Amino acid sequence: MTGESARVQWSGAGGLSLIGDGFGDPGAAPVLLLHGGGQTRHAWGGTGRALATAGFYAVALDMRGHGESGWAPDGDYELDAFAADLLAILPRFSRPPAVVGASLGGLAALVAEGDRGEHVLSALVLVDVAPRLEIDGVLRVVSFMKSNTDGFASLEDAADAIASYLPHRPRPTDLSGLSKNLRLGDDGRYRWHWDPRFIQRERVADPAMALARLQGAARQLSIPTLLVRGRLSDVLSAEAAREFLDLVPHAEFVDVASAAHMVAGDHNDLFCDAIVDFLRRVRRA
Repeated sequence: MTGESARVQWSGAGGLSLIGDGFGDPGAAPVLLLHGGGQTRHAWGGTGRALATAGFYAVALDMRGHGESGWAPDGDYELDAFAADLLAILPRFSRPPAVVGASLGGLAALVAEGDRGEHVLSALVLVDVAPRLEIDGVLRVVSFMKSNTDGFASLEDAADAIASYLPHRPRPTDLSGLSKNLRLGDDGRYRWHWDPRFIQRERVADPAMALARLQGAARQLSIPTLLVRGRLSDVLSAEAAREFLDLVPHAEFVDVASAAHMVAGDHNDLFCDAIVDFLRRVRRA
């Protein structure tokens, strides 16, 4: 049934274990869902079911160091490592998949597809991410991820922290979904479900060089491309979105009203409608 998921376990770069949920018929046109930094595959539950209902095979993957996937033995959480994981799992699909990537997941897909000018994906959907990001918004995300490193005494405490971080989103009354993004430690405290080294690592890459590299990868894109922005986002500005569309003239653009950086979580119905429409059209092309 399209509403159910099947667990998948694949090997990323270096044999690192990557865990995912598959929705729909594995023989259908594949779509790989890659979450943002600090999230897990469960951010895509509604999207995976919507894609399966629309006739796609969707796989929501825990990226390295996140959720149930393996932690990098050497602590390598640089962008190239995430891109290498993506390239390593592509043979598991019957044909090149479309990738829907939010934030970090989108950048990993952009590098995998555009950095070498090779066609490894059938289509690309970037969710609130582009080569140029707003530093204040990025720092706000990083600050939240670095807070509460000692964990939470209860799911309610974690929900309060999220509600303070995302004031535009109603605080959930059912916390069962939140429990999937936290791990309960032996000390009885809940901590975010990712390797702390992911956010503690030192960033030594030159920002100008990193921007130039991502812009170069964008210029190489020739596959169908969709940029989805949250209109309330403080990470991807309208100006940076226009800059991306100048770099990729064939790309389409959707601006989701009343959504911030985590577009799928803010307005999943509008988000799913946009990507299903896009992927259906490019599948027929």
